Amino acid sequence: MEIVYKPELPKEKRPIYIIGAGGIVRDAHLPAYRNAGFVVEGITNRTKQRAEDLAEAFNIPNVYDNVEDMVAAAPENAVFDLTLMPNQFVATLELLPDDSAVLIQKPMGDYYEQTLEILEVCRRKKLKAAINCQMRYAPYVMAAKYLIEQGLIGELYDFEIRLTTYTPWEYFPNVVNHPRLEIQQHSIHYIDLIRSFLGNPKKVYSKTLKNPGKPMSSTRTTTIMDYNDAMRAIINTNHDHNFGEKNQESFVKWEGTKGAIKARIGLLLDYPNGKPDLFQYCIIKEGEEPKWVEVPLEGSWFPDAFVGTMASLMRYVEGSTDELPTNVEDVVHSMAIVEAAYESNNDGGVTPNYNI
Repeated sequence: MEIVYKPELPKEKRPIYIIGAGGIVRDAHLPAYRNAGFVVEGITNRTKQRAEDLAEAFNIPNVYDNVEDMVAAAPENAVFDLTLMPNQFVATLELLPDDSAVLIQKPMGDYYEQTLEILEVCRRKKLKAAINCQMRYAPYVMAAKYLIEQGLIGELYDFEIRLTTYTPWEYFPNVVNHPRLEIQQHSIHYIDLIRSFLGNPKKVYSKTLKNPGKPMSSTRTTTIMDYNDAMRAIINTNHDHNFGEKNQESFVKWEGTKGAIKARIGLLLDYPNGKPDLFQYCIIKEGEEPKWVEVPLEGSWFPDAFVGTMASLMRYVEGSTDELPTNVEDVVHSMAIVEAAYESNNDGGVTPNYNI
């Protein structure tokens, strides 16, 4: 069975102008764009040398001193790729021309008030703005979506994301000290992913926890997204399982009335080296024992999913589609769930009556 899982590319590959030159640009954005044949025309960064180093490594013809110079030089059909930290988004978006196309790095703000500020400036300037929620475009996610949309596993009733591994947070110096580390910076991927399949939940229950031996604000979370009395949507993350590889796991699993799909998120195992992804599905056939079928897929979450977010924005801007899946008007709902998760963490739970 052929599974369609690669994102559709735009007819016109518009010139990309990147604002920021951090590790995510080096390791994901630029390799993905090169693989897709996208053209990066310019880059700028507060520390210019970092931009110059990436320009040399990826043959980017123009390095700008600042965002203002980049905007002045960019053509009308430019796509801006904003890869700064969230507290710099609003000021930078204000510098872009009205009606511009811009892809904004996730998360959409460090807290919900900031999220709303980002939304306001995008609305006021009529920006064609999308958030880089790229996990939606990971090959195994696209493959699962195809199988589910074809009805092959029946009615979806269980969606689980589980991470039991060790994350070396020192690889993320910009967020390691964040007061809202785990949900805001990591589980946001999974919250947004579940929404992309199921829509908005009615309620959210969440508890996020710190490790007593580490300075980070939180490293483990359980989140339940409540849809109805049949759908279980749950996220379990444990970044502290540093007891060897034997019992580490990292997966997304979809279960339906006719079958199931399971995908190993190889990127998060033995980070930053990673392990191979694994995509498999099982379709129930009457009179036969359940059998899992393994399907090899090209690419992985990093860097390949970064093609999907940029391609979807370019296709929307050129008019070949009227859908922009990760637009700011949609992703603001993912951020609302993040905020609800923190409220649940702080105020949720029912105290049992021990006075018996």
